[in-house]
Amino acid sequence: MSTPRELPPEAHAFLAERHLGTLSTIRRDGTLHVCAVGFTWDADALLVRVITREGSQKVRNVERTGRAAVAQVDGGRWLSLEGPARVAREPEAIAGAVARYTTRYQEPRPSAERVAIEITVERVLGRAATPG
Repeated sequence: MSTPRELPPEAHAFLAERHLGTLSTIRRDGTLHVCAVGFTWDADALLVRVITREGSQKVRNVERTGRAAVAQVDGGRWLSLEGPARVAREPEAIAGAVARYTTRYQEPRPSAERVAIEITVERVLGRAATPG
């Protein structure tokens, strides 16, 4: 796989299953900051959304570099989605990200510091079908 528009149905199904993923961003010194996250995939907008709090390391890294990647692994199935990223602070963007998160996982605890990281997916790597 190479572009998000080429994703087969099993990839979309895999990205809808309830799994955690990892978010990778780049620290100021060039090393990777990788953390476990819940995320959502919007196939229509080709957008990954991660809710987080203002001032977190991932927010600072995204604001500085403008890039991020999310990966999801389940046995032999895995997908990595990467592209330019931004921190969304608009109330409607945050509410949309929370609604999608609630659908995939559960309702998050309220937070006055909540923001959303949005990754516009340009490249997809991986295998969503179980190897046979």
